[in-house]
Amino acid sequence: MAPIIDYPQRHGLTGELHARPFPSLKAPSTVVFLAIKQPEDAASRDKSRDLAHLNALLDHYGAPRPDADATHYYGELGKYRLKWEQHTELVTYTVFRDELCEPAFGGAAFDVFPDYWLADAPGGRITSAVLRLIPMPKNKAEINAGLEDWFVPESLAVATVLDGAAIVASDFRIDPAGHLRLAIFAEAKAGERRIGRIVQRLCEIETYKAASMLGFSMVRWLSPQLNLLDMKLTELMAQMRGERAKAEDTLHALLDISVELETLAVRTAFRFGATGAYRRIVGQRIEVLREERFQSRQGFAEFMMRRYDPAMRTVQSCERRLQAMAERASRAAELLRTRVDVERSAQNQYILASMDKRADLQLRLQKTVEGLSVVAISYYAVSLAGYLLYPVADAFGVSKGILLALVTLPVIAAVWLMLRRLKKHLG
Repeated sequence: MAPIIDYPQRHGLTGELHARPFPSLKAPSTVVFLAIKQPEDAASRDKSRDLAHLNALLDHYGAPRPDADATHYYGELGKYRLKWEQHTELVTYTVFRDELCEPAFGGAAFDVFPDYWLADAPGGRITSAVLRLIPMPKNKAEINAGLEDWFVPESLAVATVLDGAAIVASDFRIDPAGHLRLAIFAEAKAGERRIGRIVQRLCEIETYKAASMLGFSMVRWLSPQLNLLDMKLTELMAQMRGERAKAEDTLHALLDISVELETLAVRTAFRFGATGAYRRIVGQRIEVLREERFQSRQGFAEFMMRRYDPAMRTVQSCERRLQAMAERASRAAELLRTRVDVERSAQNQYILASMDKRADLQLRLQKTVEGLSVVAISYYAVSLAGYLLYPVADAFGVSKGILLALVTLPVIAAVWLMLRRLKKHLG
């Protein structure tokens, strides 16, 4: 039996499902997370710069480089382990260290990244975090002491996750060192892969939360422009009801507003779409943690509901407002275009009526001219007939005047019949 030829992308597409496995971790450990985004949107982003930046870090530690078309990397950096992932809009660096850095959440954890390397980043830091992975203490009071020490009580979110495998906590604030803090108290019975899944999901929650907030930043830029366009649109629609405003001028102004709204829609379409996708991912990652309440404190889902969801609803509201304004301007332009068409139709009817009247006058004038033509032609015909019949008049002793009088009526009748036959033939 001949072998089946594989589709060219079969292995690559299948491998993509297994390209980013969860890390295996155990307590105690320290995890450093960094996400960098280029200023450009995804369409114009130069992904080769991300890979070059990764290679610079690997060269610093003497680690092997990945393939030129790699979108993920996992390898050793001395006493560290590095996980690098290239996403649609950003790249993430996750560094694992099998010991706790002291003091807790101090700046020493980020020493894994050289200062010159951070300064040469191809974009800006969209988020960074330090995760402190601690064995679960027997005395729960030690957990409370750590939470009070490390986090701001007002924003603190704590939850027991994955059926009691660990307790996770964070206040989602940027500390003096410039990073977010996440604490994970892992049970001894929790496997290394399960702990790795918890860490990965916490990093993803923070990544996509930060990326989705870019949509909220765009709303702040977009809202003043929408307010101004909304006022202009309302004024123009009010002018449509008046008799003084010229419909064509108003139509041109409406079309200008429609063009501005469509331009804004094109410029914001990617960001609004990405924000919606990131928001759903954040919700899914929190859901799969299967969190349970810890000591009556708010959990991650409750924190997001109170602090994060309102921002996302604002983004959705702004997106719907932009769409509604574009549709509103389009409907107003259609109505005004209909009004212009009606006015032009009335003008055309007036012009046609004037043309009919003018044609009737021309017809009457033509008939008058035709009557005068009969007289003029008959005059010349009678004169010619007189010249022909003058010798006959002398022979019969008839005067020229009587002769012209005798031929005038027959000549007029003949000319009239001739013109009538000609007009009938042409018609």
